[in-house]
Amino acid sequence: MRIAVVGGDGIGREVVPAALQVLDALGLGFERVPLEIGYAKWERTGEAMTEGDLDIMKDCDCIFFGAITTPRDPNYRSVLVRIRKELDLYANLRPFKSWEKINTPFKKTFDFIIVRENTEGMYSGIEEIGKDAAYTTRVITRKGSIRIAEYACKLVKDRKNLLTIVHKANILRSCRFFRDICVEVAQARDVEYNEMYIDAMVYNIILHPERFDGIVTTNIFGDILSDLAAVLVGGLGMCPSANIGEKYALFEPVHGSALDIAGKGIANPIAAILSAKMMLEWIGEKQKAEAIQEAVKKTLASGITTPDLGGKHSTREVAEAIAKYAASIG
Repeated sequence: MRIAVVGGDGIGREVVPAALQVLDALGLGFERVPLEIGYAKWERTGEAMTEGDLDIMKDCDCIFFGAITTPRDPNYRSVLVRIRKELDLYANLRPFKSWEKINTPFKKTFDFIIVRENTEGMYSGIEEIGKDAAYTTRVITRKGSIRIAEYACKLVKDRKNLLTIVHKANILRSCRFFRDICVEVAQARDVEYNEMYIDAMVYNIILHPERFDGIVTTNIFGDILSDLAAVLVGGLGMCPSANIGEKYALFEPVHGSALDIAGKGIANPIAAILSAKMMLEWIGEKQKAEAIQEAVKKTLASGITTPDLGGKHSTREVAEAIAKYAASIG
């Protein structure tokens, strides 16, 4: 198993080694291919990622990614958007599960996953900037809608078999197009479904998170909705994600590079560690993945947390605790 490892920028360089430490504790001897990609490279060379970097990723089985700082340069091309398009990583998966020992205002038990179309929508890259107006083309294709709906239906079949289709079909014809295709796929796959406007969904995901199982939506809605849902689990430091395609996959924490705390040793590594768990699930190491889940649960229960969760422990101390528990379980 060859994994392209990208620390990236800021706290990415701290949480990625923490996640790799947990994988080491489980005795997983994956070949790691380190890649320098991100803002620091862009500053030095004028390119955040080269064609050679992409070729190396394509030669690996999957990618484990930290975080990228985006410069304020109108000519800068997003690294992650480019990777998603080049490798056709069309399904973005962001799971949200309640944790007993995290102090949040939300006391309900929930377990849902947001399945976000990842390659088109408002992130199509088709834009026109003029003196007095700017235009972005929202692209919703039949192919893109069918395959994300198929992926979401497959996921919920192994869960509670309930799919919520999120859109704004009362206003946008492109949303109506997406909605209708998702409904057709859900009906064909014998999946129970409902639908909700994005503005109503924002309200309900906070007030009634326990009602949801699988949520499928378009690119920008999924991006915003999943960042909102982070408040339910204690913040972005607890949120993992996967970007899945037919051939390739990339796993990364949802949070950014957080330059304000970079180098202080206090970044929460759990999002990156849970992203590693998702990677293990993808490659078929279900038992090892479950060991990570249980190790995170035990670490939180023992009160070993970083400052974002109200604790006083460092990135390294949290990673060491999870690695120790994981080794004893897995």
